[in-house]
Amino acid sequence: MKKIIIALAACAALVSCNAWLDGTTNSSDLSEQAIWESKSTADLYINGFYTYLHKYGQFGTDQFQGSLMESLTDELKYGSVALGNRAGHPNVYVTDPSAITLDGCLYSIWGSAYTQIRRINGFLDSMQKYSKFDDRTNTLYEAQARFFRAFVHFQLAKRHPRGIIYYKELPTSNDRALNTPEEVWEELYQDLLFAAQNLPVEWPSSDKGRITKGGAWAMMSRAMLYAERWQDAYNAADSVIALNKYELMPEYEDAWKGNNKEAIIEFDYNKNGVTHTFDQDYLPFCFDTDYGALGTPTQEMVECYEKADGSRFDWSPWHSGARKTRPDYESLEPRFHATIFYNGSNSSVGTMDCSVGGQNGAFMRYNSASYSYGMTTTGYFLRKLIDENHTDLRGIKSTQSWVEMRYAEVLLNKAEAAYRLGKNDYQAPMNEVRARVNLPEKSLSGEAWFEAYINERKVELAYEGQHYWDLLRWRLAHERLNDYQCHAFRIVGDEFNYESCDLKDRKFDEKCYCLPIPTQELRENNLINEQFPEWR
Repeated sequence: MKKIIIALAACAALVSCNAWLDGTTNSSDLSEQAIWESKSTADLYINGFYTYLHKYGQFGTDQFQGSLMESLTDELKYGSVALGNRAGHPNVYVTDPSAITLDGCLYSIWGSAYTQIRRINGFLDSMQKYSKFDDRTNTLYEAQARFFRAFVHFQLAKRHPRGIIYYKELPTSNDRALNTPEEVWEELYQDLLFAAQNLPVEWPSSDKGRITKGGAWAMMSRAMLYAERWQDAYNAADSVIALNKYELMPEYEDAWKGNNKEAIIEFDYNKNGVTHTFDQDYLPFCFDTDYGALGTPTQEMVECYEKADGSRFDWSPWHSGARKTRPDYESLEPRFHATIFYNGSNSSVGTMDCSVGGQNGAFMRYNSASYSYGMTTTGYFLRKLIDENHTDLRGIKSTQSWVEMRYAEVLLNKAEAAYRLGKNDYQAPMNEVRARVNLPEKSLSGEAWFEAYINERKVELAYEGQHYWDLLRWRLAHERLNDYQCHAFRIVGDEFNYESCDLKDRKFDEKCYCLPIPTQELRENNLINEQFPEWR
């Protein structure tokens, strides 16, 4: 009998925390038929799909081989000159787009994503052949599998908006034509719709952490913005809201921590199972790590934050060079304080100084050493997503949850869709997000509102892996990511020196709006006859 490999070593390394994920480490290869001999073996297989939430999240490696996509924008600067992931590679990409070639893009996922999709379709195929479970049980399996099929195809579609192959079944040959963008988004919509219609609002406690009805609707609200199917995005967001199950956490610093009312889709980790290294990678050396602070927030990102009263902070006095006046960081809104360590901020190890020779957050100029381990090249450190109570970074890896989708994003998705549709209620969802941090309502209209929305989304979802892809889907990357440099504050004593933390201007090539089809696919697939126009 043909074997389907469950990739047990991979599952053992990647599946986490929830009780229903336990047992993957004790599995062996199962035949198609053996998968369906008991619910426990079927669960064992489908549990592996949940690891894709980890892989494509900020704590995983499939999105950009471990680097944060924010490093391709003005949000984050990796401090190392030496090439590597979470090091020099992103710095090369933002200054030399020619480094991205037909088969040389570190955030291309064509091969690995289709391997994942094949596993999902193999599961669905074997279910049709061999499952003896009742219809409701089979439907729950199918709904989960189709959610993940849509989720992985979405990762491909946002990289290749001119078209991908949308596989709904196991391939019978290498030859398969590209689906048009319209076909891709319709197939993805249908998969998510099936999931939303058939998944429960809430699972029993023994299955806590599985995809729910709200999760499927939430993912649809995101995906349909990319498709520019505004009504579908609006309806999906409304469907999440109508469940009356989710709400904004009172404090922004709790919003992304998981296991709360704001988390809609999350992946939990376990000290005895799957862990990650985010704290070790991004905390400064004063947190007892000899590695961290690989990437740090830029001055450009800091300047996106409003003051607590909703007005804009005037940074122009510092832009002229050196100034012996510390910026009034305390006047900035709560999301800034929850997202970024800055000079004078409190932390679990004491007051941060972020200065040259600083004890709590040392500064080094970019390009003054091959690696910036533990030090900042911008004058700031990342705080958001960090577990500040993680005190043994050398001995214990990290276990804080990754929240793939939270309620604040759904509200922002609804606001954008409503704006595109010309609905009167487009302002209210964004203002609800702002109200959480006591910012005044925005009552703008037209392009002025959309500019405010871009900034609001950037700030609210900072470092959650959204902004780069938003700029691409809005076709703004060639305007916002071209011909500029990111800046730092080099603090020496009481002097704040505003200076570039890049060696040269950043560039965005418009062909990067759509990544190329890999040459191996072109060589082996007789129904794809030519490369995308940008890459010929």
